[in-house]
Amino acid sequence: MATQVILDAPAKLNLTLDIKGKRPDGYHELETVMHQISLADKITITQIPEGIEVTSNCPELPAGEGNLAYKAARTILDKHPGQGGVAIHIEKAIPIGAGLAGGSTDAAAVLKGINGLYKLNLSPRQLMSLALEIGSDVPFCLQGGTALARGRGEKLESLPLNMNFHFLLVKPSFSVSTAEVYGQFDLSKVKQKPDTRRFLEGWHHCDIISVCHAMENVLETVTAVRYPEIESIKKRLVKLGALKALMSGSGPTVFGLFRDKASARQAWFDFPAGKEKVFLVTSYDGRKANGRETSATGKPGIL
Repeated sequence: MATQVILDAPAKLNLTLDIKGKRPDGYHELETVMHQISLADKITITQIPEGIEVTSNCPELPAGEGNLAYKAARTILDKHPGQGGVAIHIEKAIPIGAGLAGGSTDAAAVLKGINGLYKLNLSPRQLMSLALEIGSDVPFCLQGGTALARGRGEKLESLPLNMNFHFLLVKPSFSVSTAEVYGQFDLSKVKQKPDTRRFLEGWHHCDIISVCHAMENVLETVTAVRYPEIESIKKRLVKLGALKALMSGSGPTVFGLFRDKASARQAWFDFPAGKEKVFLVTSYDGRKANGRETSATGKPGIL
């Protein structure tokens, strides 16, 4: 019997993000298209006699209850006592506090990994229920691919991936708190909202121009106002040839969507060296993790 599993935990981008209002349970009512990309953490889960141990190549990552991977392990093992414990090692490639669901995707991988490692035979529906207990992005990260998400993020409509997208990601030197951004969101300050219907029509017809015209993120009214660097990065990406530049999630990562691989790669080489982390990535298809990162020296390198 296998005593260890290794899984990719891909990052996600919000290609659209709209907020309809505040729910009675305190959460926000979302409508967002989420898309997995080739930038991914690697999660190694090993059986141990008891307990939960979390280690990482990233010293800033918490090892206990503050880590969603730990929370995922505790959630699934508490509901299925009598198993052993797990040692979880997280090889981080996704920046922390970046708006890329790094913690959520690690948690989703842990749920899948423990389900397989201990042969719990939990159904997708059961795993989804556990995922929602852990965080709003975890159900999507568990399902993967591309999806239109509504509610808290748990109502998922899968979208076929008929195009391979090429992105340049720029993560500024600072991070933001998702909870704080949502807490400061004011619907009355939103002037541009995504056009979800137009996005879906463009998506299904492989019309990248219509897709780009429909993309917006209402949380830019919070994060981009607080940090003008975000708008500056968006302008730089468009100047380098991006068809559209947008902040992902609550930020601060900004991505540029390019027409093809060649133009994305050229922008990656031409992006001015600075304090930002810059990644060249594609749509995730289960085979192409990881992305390429521009190092602190400005010289492109392979992750």
